[in-house]
Amino acid sequence: MAKRKKMTDRKRELPKKWQASNKAMKAIQVAFYVDEQVQNKIRQDACLQGISPSDMIRHITQLPVSAPPKRPRLTASLNSDDYELLAERYNLDAKDTLEIKRKVMEELINYATNCDGDSE
Repeated sequence: MAKRKKMTDRKRELPKKWQASNKAMKAIQVAFYVDEQVQNKIRQDACLQGISPSDMIRHITQLPVSAPPKRPRLTASLNSDDYELLAERYNLDAKDTLEIKRKVMEELINYATNCDGDSE
């Protein structure tokens, strides 16, 4: 009877669609501690150009910038306490995360459409 090779004995090759991301996975995030005025200027310029502050830094330092995302999106990290607060605010169950997400999207769209910064 032939012995089966253990998973650790074999070299695992990444699927082709993941190979392009392999370099990105090895990148190291670097934080630059600069004056708030410098940070704000870079963030503002990035926003006006429709790019991320990270891409703006790459632009300034003449590093290559990857193509813009195909589906640009806003992100926020929400923990279980945040979902509880939002559920209470929207009168929903905290486990109904999709409906909470929909309500937040409505609020963001309303904020951007009204342009007054007052979401209440």
